[in-house]
Amino acid sequence: MGICMSTAIGSGKASNGTEKFSKKDKKREASAALAEEAKQDELIALVAGRNCSNGSSRIASLFTQQGRKGVNQDAMLVWEGFGMRKDTIFCGVFDGHGPYGHLVARRVRDSLPSKILAEWQNLTRKSEATGSDDEGTELGEGAVATTTAESRPDAGDQEPEMYASWKEAHLIAYKVMDKELKVHPSIDCFCSGTTAVTILKQGQDLVIANVGDSRAILGTKADDGSLVAVQLTVDLKPNLPQEEERIRQCKGRVFALQDEPEVHRVWLPHDNSPGLAMARAFGDFCLKEFGLIAVPEISCRQLSERDQFIVLATDGVWDVLSNSEVIDIIAAAPTRRTAARSLVESAVRAWRLKYPTSKVDDCAVVCLFLDANQISQERFEDKKTKPDSVTSTVTDQDSPTEPNCGIASVQESKTDFVRQKRLHKGIDAQSFLDPSQKTEKDLAHERAVHAQRSLKDCLVADEDEWSALEGVTRVNSLLNLPRFLGFDKETG
Repeated sequence: MGICMSTAIGSGKASNGTEKFSKKDKKREASAALAEEAKQDELIALVAGRNCSNGSSRIASLFTQQGRKGVNQDAMLVWEGFGMRKDTIFCGVFDGHGPYGHLVARRVRDSLPSKILAEWQNLTRKSEATGSDDEGTELGEGAVATTTAESRPDAGDQEPEMYASWKEAHLIAYKVMDKELKVHPSIDCFCSGTTAVTILKQGQDLVIANVGDSRAILGTKADDGSLVAVQLTVDLKPNLPQEEERIRQCKGRVFALQDEPEVHRVWLPHDNSPGLAMARAFGDFCLKEFGLIAVPEISCRQLSERDQFIVLATDGVWDVLSNSEVIDIIAAAPTRRTAARSLVESAVRAWRLKYPTSKVDDCAVVCLFLDANQISQERFEDKKTKPDSVTSTVTDQDSPTEPNCGIASVQESKTDFVRQKRLHKGIDAQSFLDPSQKTEKDLAHERAVHAQRSLKDCLVADEDEWSALEGVTRVNSLLNLPRFLGFDKETG
């Protein structure tokens, strides 16, 4: 029941011979495709300004850490000089799930940016040839309806000139990427997939694209000089009204299990699987006919002088830390080059503190600093006026860095970043900082607070603070595999 079967009537020998021949052809085609893919990956790895491993550059900090659920399924990327343009940066994080989620996440990380760039170049050439500024051809039913553009705060409803072409390039590239995953010769994406939240920064304009429940936030200064968090994306969970309506119209089901009422999942019409905890994703083709889509939510934003940095992270961070706490931790990091690592380590400590009976999830973080050019100029002028001063540096021994990509570690002044304490069950943002950064007074206060907390306090979250938008989840993104699952690809 629910199992797809095919039987050959007649000569069994002919059928077996044809089957063996077909399998050999498939293996040969898969080997050729993988060899070509490997060559492309080698070329991409040599691109200057591209970083997808733990490390840092002048303007960014990256760090990922494996959780307690198995292989690390998170991936990340920062690509400076994207499209051979000095003013353009592409960055993103990708959270895989399912049996081959780690492979899907890495494939999307390696292929999606190049596809976006290629589509943008094609659209630009067509626009120049026709001499028009049109957005281009239609992308299919539902593409425009599921794409939103936030108005720029300083420009009313006017969109930047670059937005139309980049938006269309994203929509086409995401569609092509998902189709390629469906026919990939070695990665079975039937019940495996990945999220993707990406940001393209061109000058002072941002193009933000999101599929799934990873998140991007902006750290900006308020009128009083304190840092506040601005959420740039919405966690695309199945219980969001627009998402749930689409899934139900496609005969998919959305409901939460009794033992995890806060986690809504997507289920097949007649089978309690796979239980995907997001409404959009690359891959997961068992659900693509039942409302799951890979169309990104796209928005734009113009940066201002108050904006300090952008944080992209997978749900391993957002499950245990609020937007405000993340901003405080990045601002309090000892150096910019260690900012991403400080946030991941803080998230791991928060997991162990709040949910001691749960397995820590994988975490991936990209911190993009928006005032890097200004900071570099200030440091250069300081060195000229104070030649005898020595700038201390911190080396991240566990994080490989590329030559000429290091950042001089400078302690940010407290007047620039004023950290506001936000209480959560008797614990403020200081609780997630590295112990080496705390004073004796802080440690004494923390010990006193912890002595009064019970296990129940650690496990139960405040409903007012941890809303659906915050995306609190302490379970697997994918619950179980369909019973009728049949692997028709050679995976090894």
